[in-house]
Amino acid sequence: MAARSAGILMYRLAKAGAEVLLVHPGGPFWSRRDLGAWSIPKGEIDPGETAEEAARREFGEELGATPAGPLVALGSIRQRAGKSVEAFAVEGDMEADRFFCATEVELEWPRGSGRIRRFPEIDRAAWFPLPEARLRLLAAQAALIDRLEAMLRDRDA
Repeated sequence: MAARSAGILMYRLAKAGAEVLLVHPGGPFWSRRDLGAWSIPKGEIDPGETAEEAARREFGEELGATPAGPLVALGSIRQRAGKSVEAFAVEGDMEADRFFCATEVELEWPRGSGRIRRFPEIDRAAWFPLPEARLRLLAAQAALIDRLEAMLRDRDA
């Protein structure tokens, strides 16, 4: 069975339009990748945990702050490896350059060396206007920008 994850797409309304907060994965595999490499803060849903609880927990673990506002369901997407991600939107603001990632990943690096090293799960966070966010996000997650735009249009109608 494919893993289930939950995440939050935080947005803020700026004079030039909506912006979203994205995170860049840490570690050597992602260090030189930018377009198509960013993600919403997300992670696996633990047993007994709701998707909303997991999304808030993961956001806090990856960015050091938990959004307080109400979550709006954006639905789920399926990533290339088969993982299902239940996504939520929340309006908020935070200083992206002051994030604190409390989680690390372990992997063999360099590959084939037999050495296990630890890397921060997230190495950067940044705000992006929606058109740029579409380009930076992992391909499967780009649909979340369309869903956010539709949600904002419906809210303002």
